[in-house]
Amino acid sequence: MAVDFATLADDIVDGVGGLENIKTARHCATRLRLELRDGERAATDKVKALKGVLTVVKAGGQYQVVIGNDVPFVYARIAERLEGGGAVEEVEDNSNKSILNRFIDLVTGLFHPILWPLAGAGLFKAFVSMFVTFNWLDAKSTEYVVLNAASDALIYFLPLMLAVSAAKRFKTNQFTSMAIAGALVYPSIVALTAAETPLTFFGIPLVIMSYTSSVIPIIVGVWVQGYLERFLIRTLPGSIRNFTTPLLCMLIMVPLVLLTIGPATTILANGIADGITWLFKVAPWLAGALMGGFWQVFVIFGLHWGFVPILVQQLSTGYSIIAGPLAGAVLAQAAATFAVWIRTKDHDTRELAGPSAFSGFLSGITEPGIYGVNLPRKLPFYFGVAGGAIGGVFAGISGAGTTAFVFPSLIALPAYLSTPNLPLFFIGLALSVAIGFLGTLLWGVKDPEPAAASTTGAETAVPASAPAAATGTEVIVRSPMDGTLVAIGDVPDPVFASGAMGAGIGVEPTSGTVYAPVSGTIIVTMGSGHAYGIRTDEGVEVLVHVGIDTVNMKGEGFDPKVAQGDHVNAGDVLVEVDLAKITEAGYSTTTVVIITNTASQKEVAAASLGAVSHDDAALIVTA
Repeated sequence: MAVDFATLADDIVDGVGGLENIKTARHCATRLRLELRDGERAATDKVKALKGVLTVVKAGGQYQVVIGNDVPFVYARIAERLEGGGAVEEVEDNSNKSILNRFIDLVTGLFHPILWPLAGAGLFKAFVSMFVTFNWLDAKSTEYVVLNAASDALIYFLPLMLAVSAAKRFKTNQFTSMAIAGALVYPSIVALTAAETPLTFFGIPLVIMSYTSSVIPIIVGVWVQGYLERFLIRTLPGSIRNFTTPLLCMLIMVPLVLLTIGPATTILANGIADGITWLFKVAPWLAGALMGGFWQVFVIFGLHWGFVPILVQQLSTGYSIIAGPLAGAVLAQAAATFAVWIRTKDHDTRELAGPSAFSGFLSGITEPGIYGVNLPRKLPFYFGVAGGAIGGVFAGISGAGTTAFVFPSLIALPAYLSTPNLPLFFIGLALSVAIGFLGTLLWGVKDPEPAAASTTGAETAVPASAPAAATGTEVIVRSPMDGTLVAIGDVPDPVFASGAMGAGIGVEPTSGTVYAPVSGTIIVTMGSGHAYGIRTDEGVEVLVHVGIDTVNMKGEGFDPKVAQGDHVNAGDVLVEVDLAKITEAGYSTTTVVIITNTASQKEVAAASLGAVSHDDAALIVTA
């Protein structure tokens, strides 16, 4: 019978003395870590007996409830119940990441719940555009109006969708967030973008931009809403709090976003647009490179709307040169997505990348590919940007442009046929696609090697007495570090040593480089960099936990080299660790390798104990 995580979380809360007895809550790879106000109030035997709890450990001033890989689901329920922001989710600790990587993680995380609908909408839009282009569907017909609305609604009202996921991320009321987003794309607000006279809001200048399909404004808005909402909940009287809090949030946040983010984004976009327009006159190759290289970045930040008035104005004369480099930018991203589809072995990624690439090529809808495939993996997005820049150089030199307002795509290429040097323009497009595709194919996606290959060179470390698999597949789990293998029972942690987390082995390391012990997909990474979960193609789940209680170091001394969702080969570097810092902080450097789904395996056997290198076998799993 499956564990009900909400019920389990509630039972744990009751078992430790209720919400009022929990000072802070967080979790690491396998444990719910609670700091209790009064440890004597916790009924430890009762908590241990709960279905879904492996054991309870009291260490380092923390009450640690060991749950396993499902701990984030239990934590999420407890975090919802805790008030006042006392809970800190360890998995979200990004202090050791760059601002760019934090931004990428945030945006891709917010898009994760809507990736499949977004991919479906992009594919739907591609087919509608294709039918119109080939005159199979009349753009003035009722059928087109209905089908276009159905395919375009999710992308058009993207702020509403993001409001939901952002509200969950920033722990605020999602319906209030949706109301704020709805105001940004409200028809009368959108209509104000066409106003010819200056606008004001109670005497304050109001600069309106189009927020349809935008990303950043609603994310920032909901983030600020979270702080405002928590302040109001703490300060408003209980008798009026429930209805006054959302009222004030909407009253304050909608004008605030329109008066701040709109003008800031519009001014920035217009400045960039004016600069590139001037650059097209003096150095068209450079202007093309900037437009082609940064167009998809402009889309992410919503800055691309600043170019639309210039593009439309140029089209009034019959030709828009600013639109020339956009085709390469779009096709390069689509090509990078297509390369991921070819190269990856991950089933879910393939299912998403295929239609996303198709919609990018055919209709110019790159959002599903960017947010769901390329941006989370970073390199495919970067190769797409590089391809767009190179294509933009050729577009600028060739004088490429459009004679109609179109979404850059393969089926929109007829709009570019008035380009003065058309062959040069098409050479640039070919290079854009080649760079995005080949760069991603060769370097942008790490494929897991076949499981059989992981046994190469490892047999010498397997003792003659190790049981051979009579049936099933044998998976060799290598040591993640150079050092000395020790029995799991000798690991200085009662949870790991007891085998409650699964069969495993320990390593007393002599060097600080941690290698992947198997080939597979990274399914768990901690913000602190101390723990990594890998799932092999055979379904074996391997946890590498560097040091004991090193989660408390909050990333100090850890330099991660992989991210969740990455594919790794056995022997790839997971993280560089400063062992001296772990020792100085008072923690053990003993690294543990655990098969967290031991119960699903036929057999897990340990290799010979003693000196070991990271290429030697540590465990032999019969899956």
